[in-house]
Amino acid sequence: MSTTLEPSARNASQALAPPPAYGVRGAVAKRVVARILRHVPVTARLSTGEVYGAGTLGHPTLLVDDPRAFFARLGQSPMIGIGESYMAGEWRPAPGTDLADLLAPFAERLTSLVKPLFYRLRHAVLPRGLNPENTVHGARKNIEAHYDLSNDLFAAFLDPSLSYSSALFPRLDPPPTLHDLEAAQLAKVDAVLDEAGVTAGSRVLEIGTGWGTLAIRAARRGAQVTTLTISKEQAALAQQRVEEAGVADRVRIELRDYRDQTGEFDAVVSVEMIEAVGEKYWPTYFSAIDRRLAPGGRVAIQAILLEHHRMVATRDTYTWMHKYIFPGGLLPSIRAIEETLASHTTMRVDRVTSMGQHYAHTLRLWRERFLANWHDVAALGFDDTFRRMWEFYLAYCEAGFRVGYLDVAQLRIARQPT
Repeated sequence: MSTTLEPSARNASQALAPPPAYGVRGAVAKRVVARILRHVPVTARLSTGEVYGAGTLGHPTLLVDDPRAFFARLGQSPMIGIGESYMAGEWRPAPGTDLADLLAPFAERLTSLVKPLFYRLRHAVLPRGLNPENTVHGARKNIEAHYDLSNDLFAAFLDPSLSYSSALFPRLDPPPTLHDLEAAQLAKVDAVLDEAGVTAGSRVLEIGTGWGTLAIRAARRGAQVTTLTISKEQAALAQQRVEEAGVADRVRIELRDYRDQTGEFDAVVSVEMIEAVGEKYWPTYFSAIDRRLAPGGRVAIQAILLEHHRMVATRDTYTWMHKYIFPGGLLPSIRAIEETLASHTTMRVDRVTSMGQHYAHTLRLWRERFLANWHDVAALGFDDTFRRMWEFYLAYCEAGFRVGYLDVAQLRIARQPT
């Protein structure tokens, strides 16, 4: 299998290989799926007339329109095949079943469905060694593969703040609506700035500019902001937004890797960037922050997290998410962050604020807007395979946060007392 990543192409169908031959692996995958669905409240209806699962009224139902291709992909690589099969249109939710509702029962039971023996033997069926490393050059290529797709694409499903990370809603019952999203995103930014102690006169370093919202918000507090990105597309639009906000005299946007930054800062902030660093470079990342932090300064990061045992079990696995959405990515655990800080820095975590359910709702609203605005996205040149890829990505993540397999938290980090 090639390590060359092609999904950033707007014609995503060009990145999707045809299904392999059905063969023995396909037959085994079919038996495994039948067994799994005896323990998961999901019904699968095959175009051949076969039905797997209890078929209970109200259970999420998936329709397998091309069973041989579906099982062949699963047999070749379970962690990649399920998403590729959805991209190819070989299966779909039944009418009345939401895609995230369909995926959530699997995410909720993943630990019990996937036995420890599978993890020990997973490289017999799962490719490894394909996830690009986050060297200075590699990180730039990995970021380009996702964040440089098109600013207009992201604008089609994000709120006007262009915040591409979990929002922080004032309440989750009743479920938030699109009308609530922008205010919740700004509340998230304010919470990060508060944790880092950003006030008038603060020298702020932001690692991961996004489209400039946090930098603008910090500058409006009177801070002087240096914000780093390695995405040319994001940097260009962020600069435009900074100028339109009238804070260009207080914000410097730098196309620079965090490893190359110099200077001293009262606050260092980074929102959902650590996921792109890679385990090998966590010591480098936190050491760089430590060197840049002025005496008495504080750090605030927002991070998507896994429980430690799940991170350890999956750290070497190359998944659909790596291949098609976030090459080079790895989600840390709180324990891994704490151990890295203890071994390589003078800092420690002194507060963790979990907000996983807020991310589930954020992703739900993004997917709702993405599908509602698909006509505009298609006009940019993205094809239907890309639509299914992006829909699967958003629903897959929503399901993970909804059932607690994934979490996201704001972490306040400060120097250890001497």
